[in-house]
Amino acid sequence: MTPFTVVTGLACALARDNVDTDQIIPARFLRKPRDMAAGGYAPYLFRDLAEPVLQPGCVALLSGANFGCGSSREGAVYALIDAGVRCAVARGFGDIFAGNAARNGLLTVVLDEVPMLGGEITVDLLKCAVTFADGTQRGFAIDPALRRALLEGIDEIGRTLALGDAIARFNARDGVARPWRMPARSVGTLDAPADVTARGPGDVSRDAEASARFD
Repeated sequence: MTPFTVVTGLACALARDNVDTDQIIPARFLRKPRDMAAGGYAPYLFRDLAEPVLQPGCVALLSGANFGCGSSREGAVYALIDAGVRCAVARGFGDIFAGNAARNGLLTVVLDEVPMLGGEITVDLLKCAVTFADGTQRGFAIDPALRRALLEGIDEIGRTLALGDAIARFNARDGVARPWRMPARSVGTLDAPADVTARGPGDVSRDAEASARFD
């Protein structure tokens, strides 16, 4: 993920509640590969809405309550990211959408009231504050672990890999304390059972008889 510290750029507003993921990107476009050379899913954003939503250079999308409700499609987050949107500010988000956003580096900011103002916006994750085009500044709350992940640009896999040394030390200690917890050999090196390695002519007929009983 791209680290998120302070982002300044254009804000675009979609002043409505309950924008679902099918409005963000219609399902029919998710049958196509996410071709990054062609802009990923960005060309299909808000395709079925009558009014244009995003303008070139948009880094923040402003909306109402329950943004991203509906189906769990992660493509809705991909489409926003592919279009260059780094942050969504709304009065609330669909739970699954918010989780998908967190895993892909899209900051979701929940405010009681969202000024639907275009123009320049600054989203400061260091200070947990948003400054709108009219100079209004609003603070926001965010889970500390998610904030750290966004600041560092590390997703869940990255956080796990960062604990590699600690995991190795635990496995070494646990292997001594509980040697029975792991097989002596890996699956690929297990010795074949005796009845497999020493098969006689009669084994084939016995196998056939056993198979017939279960047909």
